[in-house]
Amino acid sequence: MNALEKRLPPLLVAILFSLLMWLSARFLPGALGLSTGWRVGLALMVLLAGGLICLAGVLSFRSARTTVNPLKPEMASTLVRSGVYRYTRNPMYLGFAAALLAWSIFLASPASLLGVMGFVSYMNQFQIEPEERALRDLFGSDFTQYCSRVRRWI
Repeated sequence: MNALEKRLPPLLVAILFSLLMWLSARFLPGALGLSTGWRVGLALMVLLAGGLICLAGVLSFRSARTTVNPLKPEMASTLVRSGVYRYTRNPMYLGFAAALLAWSIFLASPASLLGVMGFVSYMNQFQIEPEERALRDLFGSDFTQYCSRVRRWI
């Protein structure tokens, strides 16, 4: 499975899972009985929160003048521990997961929640764990200490 490590851009992974979620909502029974207004409102709130978390992560990286490229974590010049990184080690991925959750709410399909869980599992195994190995090699005990204080997701 190492062939999948850091191969797909996380945004593409999120898009692929959103497509799978749409397909599951379309072809599997069991829609939630929420009105369209509630679904749209709640989905927009979750999407906005996820977008802000993701943006905060990007801005923290830009401020630290380090790479935002998730396929090349070994190019990181700084271990970012400030801003949103005090609360989550992966705010950009957390933001994508929140966007998928918003999509699931909008779809009103319990089966679509499997897409959110699939995204998190995929990211843990094929993106985050390889990134963490690279960052541990780069920053050593500083990164290990950071990991002991800040959770991977939330």
